Amino acid sequence: MTPKLSSYWLYFVTSTSYRLAQSLVDSMKVEVVCENRRINDILSIEPITYKEALQKAFAKIESNQIVSSWKDAYVSSGVAYSISDFIQVPTFGCFKDQRASKVDDREKTIYKVWSIGGETGWYYGTWLWKLRGYIDKFNGGVGLRRGRTNLHEINVGDSLDFWRVLYANKEEGRLLLLAEMKLPGEAWLEFKMKGDELVQTATFRPLGLAGRMYWYAVLPFHGFIFSGMLRKLAKTNS
Repeated sequence: MTPKLSSYWLYFVTSTSYRLAQSLVDSMKVEVVCENRRINDILSIEPITYKEALQKAFAKIESNQIVSSWKDAYVSSGVAYSISDFIQVPTFGCFKDQRASKVDDREKTIYKVWSIGGETGWYYGTWLWKLRGYIDKFNGGVGLRRGRTNLHEINVGDSLDFWRVLYANKEEGRLLLLAEMKLPGEAWLEFKMKGDELVQTATFRPLGLAGRMYWYAVLPFHGFIFSGMLRKLAKTNS
């Protein structure tokens, strides 16, 4: 395989971005062997072996103790922006899909919302979310392979599948996500508790005619995906 094909292969089968995959493959052209180890004495450090490093890494993954990951870096999304530019969800010129449902148990619902994505999935129509992830991957996006760093905790700045966490406050019961998938526009997904009611809002700001056509094309799927997801989040026996 040529370096370019190898880069594409690495990009499709792992959660790395194409730019990082390309850099990793290109770096294999140059063999680097460290012979001078004086830096260890200067800094008073004792490097561990490659095998030990792997064992430590997998131990942290299994115990759900990953503090951060390169997948959370903004560069992994292939876009450059500031979170503060998107924290206020726009209203003018946007399409919205807003649904609300009373919840059986507020704490249980918040726990479900905070566990969404990754290995847990999206509670309803997960296979469609996966399909959307594959389509995004083939279009040069991040896809769903990034997953999430922690199974049940979410922090601002984390990547969550093909979303970026903009705001997360358990006490308020509010989670705001920004889409990093390839789109003809910008999209937000928000979950917010209002008393004993969960409000779920999908906002899309289209970019030209292509953006408007995209919204109407996916609108039929929103009817059962978003309603089904809201129902699963609101009910304790779901």
